[in-house]
Amino acid sequence: MRLSRRGLILGGSAMLAGCATAPAAVVETPIVLAAAPPPPPLPPIPQITPPPLDPRRLVRPDLMSRAMAALDVHSHRITLRDRMYLVDFQKFSGDARMFEVDLIGGRVTAFRTSHGRGSDPEHSGFARRFSNTPESYMSSVGAYATAGAGWGSQQGPNVLLDGLEYSNNLARDRAIIVHGADYADPEFLAREGKLGRSYGCFSTAHTDLPMLRERMGEGRLLFAYA
Repeated sequence: MRLSRRGLILGGSAMLAGCATAPAAVVETPIVLAAAPPPPPLPPIPQITPPPLDPRRLVRPDLMSRAMAALDVHSHRITLRDRMYLVDFQKFSGDARMFEVDLIGGRVTAFRTSHGRGSDPEHSGFARRFSNTPESYMSSVGAYATAGAGWGSQQGPNVLLDGLEYSNNLARDRAIIVHGADYADPEFLAREGKLGRSYGCFSTAHTDLPMLRERMGEGRLLFAYA
């Protein structure tokens, strides 16, 4: 039997079509990501314990606690809290009763300072009366803000003070300052057994004033209490 050329072509095409293998379906294998290992734990933050304040207990506790409270009450004027200055008018004038308190390191350094003649009219060495009245020549208690280094025609170099409470808010008008005085020098104390009296200022030894003048600066607390 003879097949036409057309029949051979069509027949061959059909055979090829029947023999062709259908492409296999692609199966996607899900990608499983390994869980990231947990981060290593952070090292513990070391707890830094500040050194104790006044380890030698030079300042009586109630004076220290009142001064610490004054730092917060007058924070708008006391802008520097690295150190503060305390005056204990319960102590004898011949004793060291002005204290520089290092609020960071805890150390306390003591100095001598005078009180006003009006606070001790008998010159006993103890301040008994306190006033904010001009010309009273009395010492004033309460919180002061140091107002920087000054210079006066009579006292020379000094530290200016601003009184922050009703008991001392006339300090500028009364020219209550920290300054050096002969009657606060060690030689006077050795001769008289007590310091002389001021007009209400915090007079110190001439040798102590330069350091105090530099370190008191502006914006620190001076707190006087009896």
